[in-house]
Amino acid sequence: MAGSEASTVLAGAHVVLPTGTVEGGRVIVEGSRIAGSAPEGAAVLDLAGHWVVPGFVDMHVHGGGGSSFTSGTPEEVLKGIGTHRRHGTTTMVASTVTGEMDFLARRAAVLSELVEQGDLAGLHFEGPFISPCRKGAHSESLLRDPDPSDVRKLMDAARGTAKMFTLATEMKGGIDSVRLLAENGVIAAVGHTDATYEQTVEAIEAGASVATHLFNAMPPFGHRDPGPIAALLEDERVTVELINDGTHLHPASLELAYRSAGSARVAFITDAMDAAGYGDGVYRLGPLEVEVKEGVARLAEGGSIAGSTLTLDTAFRRAVTVDELPVDDVVRSISANPARLLGLYDRIGSLEPGKDADLVVLDADFELAGVMRKGAWVIEPKLN
Repeated sequence: MAGSEASTVLAGAHVVLPTGTVEGGRVIVEGSRIAGSAPEGAAVLDLAGHWVVPGFVDMHVHGGGGSSFTSGTPEEVLKGIGTHRRHGTTTMVASTVTGEMDFLARRAAVLSELVEQGDLAGLHFEGPFISPCRKGAHSESLLRDPDPSDVRKLMDAARGTAKMFTLATEMKGGIDSVRLLAENGVIAAVGHTDATYEQTVEAIEAGASVATHLFNAMPPFGHRDPGPIAALLEDERVTVELINDGTHLHPASLELAYRSAGSARVAFITDAMDAAGYGDGVYRLGPLEVEVKEGVARLAEGGSIAGSTLTLDTAFRRAVTVDELPVDDVVRSISANPARLLGLYDRIGSLEPGKDADLVVLDADFELAGVMRKGAWVIEPKLN
């Protein structure tokens, strides 16, 4: 269908719109876009008993399908993109991990070409500007202070495709780098940080607007020393990333974040590494070896959690069936909110006429049944 003006009406489903869920609704696809009305003779696909939701948007993902966005060839990166698309993620930002500056600049040049040809929505640099105290699965020997000149080097290497940098903003140059990013329309995210509450407030005032995987790789909340968690949750200017895989967060922590920030300020992410959609085994995350057992990725040395093997269809299903969040709220967190943050909401993130026909079909149990991207089926629903 891609590139043609063929029209299809997806009819009879629970359709989740920005205004709420329409029972027995329909979505009209004409060519690569969502249309407001169906022309005569349009094909009709009966999706009674199913859900139709916007395509998922992942603003923090390192790889999948056995391929790394940090080290893979363009063909391997495309393989990883394809894996996540088959799990409903129709838009994604490629996240790197800590490496030498020259290496990261070269990777930015490679990945930016995939942005320019429409396969990726942008780049996210997670490291090297993070705290050795909260390094997680990043190589400590390669970490460095967030000097604005180094941040600028990676921005320039990305040729305008950099969407986000994760920074330990309490480190030398951190606040100046936040200002630099904000002035250039790039998201400054607070993460892998050992900041105090007061230091985090300063970063937000300077322009930081995202919490990188809230709770993970930052000091825990203390009743006399609340740290970054309280500052990030309380400020309405901040969107908090959550990894809803049942490993990174206790359900009570997710509920706390959701109730504190509200559905308009939560973005579900995968933080997925190569093993997502691929299986257990031994992998590399930058220079570090990772062992994946029963779907949980940990560093071979030290045992720290090393990203996830999550896909967003699983995060969606868990949010509804385990966390018991309203479907409309989950759609905001997994589609609309990240689309807005990335400056793409005029094209994606909701099922509205004129936008790209990016959508996911779920069955009554919230299992993935179909994926469409720009009007073409990635996975076509197989209905009884």
